Amino acid sequence: MVVPQKHLSRLRYTIVLMLFAVLFVALFPRSSVLIGDKWQAIAWEVSPHQFDYIGWELNAIAAKADQLFFGQHAYMDEAQRSQFVRDYMADLAQAQQLEGQITAIYTDPTVSDPVAASVDLVNQRDALRADLAQRQSTAEAILEGQVAAVLVEQGFGQLGQLVPPMSMRFSRVPMLLITSPRDEIKLETSINLYPLPIDDITAIEAEIDQRYDVSSLIVPLGGIALYPAMIMETTSIRWITETFAHEWLHQYLLAFPLGLYYFTDSNGLSGDARTINETTCDLFGKELGRLVLERYYPDLVPPPVTPSAVEEQPQTKSPPEPPAFDFAATMNDTRVGVDELLAAGRVEEAEAFMDQQRQLFYENGYAIRKINQAYFAFYGGYQAGGVPGIAGEDPIGPAIQSIRAQSGDLHDFIVTMRTITSQEQLLAQNMTSDNTE
Repeated sequence: MVVPQKHLSRLRYTIVLMLFAVLFVALFPRSSVLIGDKWQAIAWEVSPHQFDYIGWELNAIAAKADQLFFGQHAYMDEAQRSQFVRDYMADLAQAQQLEGQITAIYTDPTVSDPVAASVDLVNQRDALRADLAQRQSTAEAILEGQVAAVLVEQGFGQLGQLVPPMSMRFSRVPMLLITSPRDEIKLETSINLYPLPIDDITAIEAEIDQRYDVSSLIVPLGGIALYPAMIMETTSIRWITETFAHEWLHQYLLAFPLGLYYFTDSNGLSGDARTINETTCDLFGKELGRLVLERYYPDLVPPPVTPSAVEEQPQTKSPPEPPAFDFAATMNDTRVGVDELLAAGRVEEAEAFMDQQRQLFYENGYAIRKINQAYFAFYGGYQAGGVPGIAGEDPIGPAIQSIRAQSGDLHDFIVTMRTITSQEQLLAQNMTSDNTE
C-alpha cells in the first residue's frame, strides 16, 4: 500500500511533535521549585491540589496528533482561516455568556429550583460546548500557523520551518502558589495547583503563612510553556497572538542560558534570570502579536497612543482640577517604601504598610485581593507593562526596553538577550549598546 505524501509529512511532523514534547517535559524547569526542606514541607501540604502535568501532556499530544491527520484548515485560504477563528471566538463568547447566566440563576436566592430554571440554558451551553470541542483543534492550528509564519519572517526559521514547531493548546490553566520570605522580596517557592475557589485559596494561604512563617499568594496564570504550551481559554484574538508568541519564546529560550537558568542563575542560586526571561518574553509577545494582527486581523490592531486633546490645548488660568489617582506612581511608591522598611528589618511595619496601601487602591477602584512580599516577588518579574510601578527601582525592565530600542529587529534583540542571565550582564550589555549608537 502506498501512503500519500501528505500523510507521510504529517506522520513525520507528529513524530517531531512527540519528540519535542518528551524533550520539554524532561528539560522544562519543574512546576515546583525545589528549595530545601521548606519546599518539601509546603509541597506535601498542598499535594492534594497539585496539577497533573503528565496526564495533561498525554491528552494534549493525542489532540495534536489527531489535529495533524484530520484537521481541515489545510484546505482553507487565508481569509477562510481567519474567519474560522473569528466564528470560533464568537461562539466561545456565547458559551461563556450562557455559563454566566447559569451561575447567576444558581446564586439568586429568589430562585427555589435552579436546576429547573436553568435547564434550557444548560442544554444550549452543552450543545455549544460540544461543537466548540470539535472545532478547537482547528482554531488552534490556524492561530499556530499564523503566528509561526510571522516568526519565520522575523528570522526565527530554519530552512523555512520554525524551531521548535509552534504547538499550543487551549485549556484550564493551573494556578500558582508563590511564597516569599517575610524579611525580603524573593520568589522562594512556586507550586502549580488545580484551579481553586476563593475560599480554598485564602484558607491555604493562611495555613502556609502561619505554619511556615512566609508570605504566600495563589495567583491565576495565562499560559505555561510546556509542549504543547498550555494557554488559557479566552475570546481575545489579540491576547492569544501575544500569548502564543510569549510562550513560544519561553520554549525557544530553553536551548540558551536565559531559559536554562530560569529559576537559578549560573551559580545555582536564585537570581535575575526569571525576571529577565519573563520581561523579554512579555515585550516580545506584545510586539510579535501586533505584527500578527496587522497581517491577519487588521481591524483588531489597537490604535496608536496619541496625546490627549487636553494635553494639546494651551494652559489657561482656571484652577487645576484635583489630580486623578495615579496607579503606577502609587504602586511604585508602595514597592520602594516596602523595600526600605524590609532593608531596615521593620517587617511588621512593612506588612502593615502594604495592607494600608491595598485599602488605598481599593478606595480608588483597584480591587487587589492581597499585597504582600509574594505579590511583589511574582508580579515584579514582569517588567514590560504587567503591573505598572511594581518593580520599584529595579533597573531590569528599563534596561531590556533600551536594548530592544537599540536592536535592529526582533531577532537581533533575542539573539542579544538569550545569553544574559544576570542584572550585571544586562546592564553591561545595555551600556555597550549605548556606546555603539
